[in-house]
Amino acid sequence: MNELRKDPIVGRWVIIATERSRRPDSFVLPRMVTKEKAAICPLCRDNERMTPPEIWALRPDKSKPDTPGWKVRVVPNRFPVLGVDEELIRRGVGMFDMASGFGAHEVIIETPDHNKNLKDQSIEELGEVLKAFQYRIADLHKDKRLRYVLVFKNEGPEAGATLEHPHSQLIATPVTPKRVKEELVGSKNYFEAKERCVYCDILAQEIDSGERIVYENREYVSFCPFASRFPFEIWLLPKKHSPDFCCPTTRKNIPLLAEVLKVTMQKLARTLNNPSYNYLIHTAPNRAPRAGYWQTIEQDFHWHIEIMPYLVRLAGFEWGTGFYINPTAPEEAAKYLREARV
Repeated sequence: MNELRKDPIVGRWVIIATERSRRPDSFVLPRMVTKEKAAICPLCRDNERMTPPEIWALRPDKSKPDTPGWKVRVVPNRFPVLGVDEELIRRGVGMFDMASGFGAHEVIIETPDHNKNLKDQSIEELGEVLKAFQYRIADLHKDKRLRYVLVFKNEGPEAGATLEHPHSQLIATPVTPKRVKEELVGSKNYFEAKERCVYCDILAQEIDSGERIVYENREYVSFCPFASRFPFEIWLLPKKHSPDFCCPTTRKNIPLLAEVLKVTMQKLARTLNNPSYNYLIHTAPNRAPRAGYWQTIEQDFHWHIEIMPYLVRLAGFEWGTGFYINPTAPEEAAKYLREARV
């Protein structure tokens, strides 16, 4: 029978429509028709001059900026949604609030190899990409006007990717995004009621039952959340409590994080025939003395990665209610993913 399930963090309700139950092969979508591949990719090796000047790059051979020799490269987005050159100005327009377009929008080019997607990168290579994320978040946090840095990846045209070359993006904003604030407030409320981290409690229950686990090692675990919004949605969390993706423990355990992320993405690709997907990293905001959830954030929030394959479209009911309808129970999704050979 169909079920209503409540997310214990933000209080969102999800409908698990088991009477519409769908197997992995029913989600295999025809690939979106795209224009003919560009003859020259601006993110490939030897085309460095086609991007804005690099912000940072991993260059083992000590080569010069904006030349070949890099393994990971970070450049400003050519069409940024927010810009570091803007001055942060807040003002009111009647009853409405406005702010200038201050922020940052960067592209993390994960590899010089045009055809080496995340699941195909070695653990060492993927680890260097994760280190680049940490470096850029930490660097942007030096500017206290920037309250949040979101790292995300759009893989495949259906998920919003406009370039095929393996890359991720980050956008830094002068406000805390609504989705993140919902998690922060929900975590704070749970901590006030129970004096425990809600994410740590979720982890303990998931590891104890095992039915929604996808993959784990001694430091990290990936699983399909109890109230999954989307079919085959996966979360990846550190087993040890930490609010910050850039914390020393995460830096120390980068190879183990890279392993869990790589294996999880390989299982997703094998199960669903290389679907388009989005993933994002939810970490704690840039700290500053402010009221509210900031006071207990060290104890109540837990950084995590959310992975959402693009398999279904939102329709009127979802937009009108905030509910999600998921036609595949997370227990079934996790079973298929666990059994996928990689």
